[in-house]
Amino acid sequence: MDRLIYTAMTGANAAANRQAVLSNNLANVSTNGFRAQLATYRAVPLRGEGATTRVFAVEATAGHLNTPGPAQRTGRSLDAMAMGEAWFAVQGLDGTEAYTRNGNFEVATDGTLTTGNGRQVLSSDGGAITSPAGAELSISPDGNISAKVGGQPANVIGRLKLAVPTADDPLKRGDDGLFRTLSGDPMNNEDTARVQVGVLEGSNVNAIESMVGMIQTARQFEAQMRLMQTAESNDRSAGQLLGLQG
Repeated sequence: MDRLIYTAMTGANAAANRQAVLSNNLANVSTNGFRAQLATYRAVPLRGEGATTRVFAVEATAGHLNTPGPAQRTGRSLDAMAMGEAWFAVQGLDGTEAYTRNGNFEVATDGTLTTGNGRQVLSSDGGAITSPAGAELSISPDGNISAKVGGQPANVIGRLKLAVPTADDPLKRGDDGLFRTLSGDPMNNEDTARVQVGVLEGSNVNAIESMVGMIQTARQFEAQMRLMQTAESNDRSAGQLLGLQG
């Protein structure tokens, strides 16, 4: 069988994977703090005897688009947007420290500060932030969280952990949608990091660009499938020729 069918298969597989990535990005166009996932591939010539006439499509190292999303003003005291390259530290379901740009915070029934989807928010010392019963919480630009009960003065009960990744240990998206360092080690708290209160960061997915990419990828997939059909047709014709009696 012509090796064309195998090389066309790698192209079709790459197109299908890219379509899945684009679909996931488009589905999260309204998710606060979402970072668009990137899909990258490289052409690798199939080397062997004779001329290099076949090229495989091989997945390369992919990451995420690290540009900030649009600021969406809410006016809510427990909504915050990390400025610059800072990330909020939360505790993942596996117990490890993870990071998110979604600053939509809530107070759980036990008084623990969590994200909107229930992840425990970590303080600058790596612990939980617990609110007194019936307290009204507010966040200051430096990440300090104050609690006010009734007519009493507000007291600082903790500070949000804001971490900035480095080039030596960048962030990588996990299966749970949270980000962790490539090494798995927790990042240090960045004292100079700031937040914008009453604002949420939107998704950095460009819906129009994703739609155009999906259309283009669908056409690429169809082209690869036609190549596979051509290879099958050529193989069938060759078999018929070889079966002819002289």
